Amino acid sequence: MAKQLQADDIREMQDADIRTRITELEEERFRLRFRGATQPLEDPLRLRVLRKEIARLNTVLRERTHPARALTSSGK
Repeated sequence: MAKQLQADDIREMQDADIRTRITELEEERFRLRFRGATQPLEDPLRLRVLRKEIARLNTVLRERTHPARALTSSGK
C-alpha cells in the first residue's frame, strides 16, 4: 500500500500530476467497489482511505483555482 499523501505534499505537486493521481485513485476505487460487490475485500477500509485522498487532492486543486474562497472558508 502506498503512503498516504498529506496536504503539504500535494501542494508541492503540479496540477497535471494531481489530476493524474486522482484518475489513478478513482480507477482503483472503482475496481475495489466492483470486487467488493462479488467477494469480500482483504482491506475494506482501503475504500475510505481512497475516498479521503481523492477529496484531499480535489481540495488542493480547488484552492489553486479559487484562492479567495479557500481563505474565507477556513474560518480564520
